[in-house]
Amino acid sequence: MTGATAMAAVGGGHHSVFATILLALLALGMAHAFTVEIQRQAHRRAGRWGRGDLINTVLLASWAVASLTIAALPYPSVQVRVLALLLTFSYAAAAAYFVAERHRAIAAPAHVRSSHSESAEANTPSSDSELAPAHVPSPVSEATTAS
Repeated sequence: MTGATAMAAVGGGHHSVFATILLALLALGMAHAFTVEIQRQAHRRAGRWGRGDLINTVLLASWAVASLTIAALPYPSVQVRVLALLLTFSYAAAAAYFVAERHRAIAAPAHVRSSHSESAEANTPSSDSELAPAHVPSPVSEATTAS
């Protein structure tokens, strides 16, 4: 969305200082959120390279190719071409970062992966006995003692 907003802003012509600053802050916020999401996706599960990893990589690479295509077309303005090249390098860097983070997550030692899963499991009860209070009289035993 930030890329499309930037394309509309750059292609629109006149820019106010306020709009430029606001767009730059939006781009920084979205870049941070994008980086966090790449890290989350890369570390979502341990094991091996999967179909979801391939899909993420292909999507990032295809966005880089689409931006490069826009930059190579003869009719966009110079500002749009520069922005398209910036987006091309950003998406290519994001794809490379995802692949590197995913390989790092796969290659992490087993004890590091298990300590992450153990800390998550420590917050959730593992059996029904941990969910129940210490002493709850059962209705069957109360009914038989009352008769």
